[in-house]
Amino acid sequence: MLYLAVQSTATTGWTKSYHHFYLVCQKETAMTVLKILVLCDDRWHPARVLRDGLGALAGRGFVFDWLEDARHWSLERMARYSVVVLAKSNHFSSADETAWMTDQVQMAFLDYIRRGNGLLAVHSGTAGYAETLTLRNLLGGVFDHHPEACPVTFTPLPGHPLTQGVAPFTVTDEHYFMSMSDPHVEVFLTSRSAHGEQPAGWRRQEGTGRIAVLTPGHTPEIWQSAGFQTLLGNCLRWCGGRIA
Repeated sequence: MLYLAVQSTATTGWTKSYHHFYLVCQKETAMTVLKILVLCDDRWHPARVLRDGLGALAGRGFVFDWLEDARHWSLERMARYSVVVLAKSNHFSSADETAWMTDQVQMAFLDYIRRGNGLLAVHSGTAGYAETLTLRNLLGGVFDHHPEACPVTFTPLPGHPLTQGVAPFTVTDEHYFMSMSDPHVEVFLTSRSAHGEQPAGWRRQEGTGRIAVLTPGHTPEIWQSAGFQTLLGNCLRWCGGRIA
């Protein structure tokens, strides 16, 4: 907090100018920092992996708030953020595998996006949603199956805005095979393993809102990898409207 002592009328003009400058700086800072709500934690994907992985991006223009039990989700709470990260399968929490993505919740997500907000679904954020058709269509595709964790090579589309600074990389991860519902999604990342090739990152728009999907993300190794960290940052900035 700044403390300004005004000792005479001679300094009043300077003080007002400085105060205005301070308020402008505060406003610019607020505009450059993205407040992001992270929905995470289920039986197979503990929150600590996300907290460690996204924690590496904190302080780089991102502020993360965490919601691990979907019972505490509400549209009013979600509306406080310009971007949501969905990294939770269709379970309330790691301790309760009850499905949480009701028709009402799906429509809330659709409305949130159509109002110009952003959604980044990562790995388990596509799992368990095959029958939640509104969310499935919003994402453009959902998880179908995966083999045992294995070496997976991720190849970015050269020259794409969301792959800037990313070279091909190989890590051990669950190789997600996807069931696509929108054939027109813009794929910017592919994955290949001994089991085949799949889309691993894509984006689409719904109204004025932005949706991006990244299918990697099971192991701590990939969350800490430089390539995935850059992809996460790029996708968050795009979802938040900071890059084209």
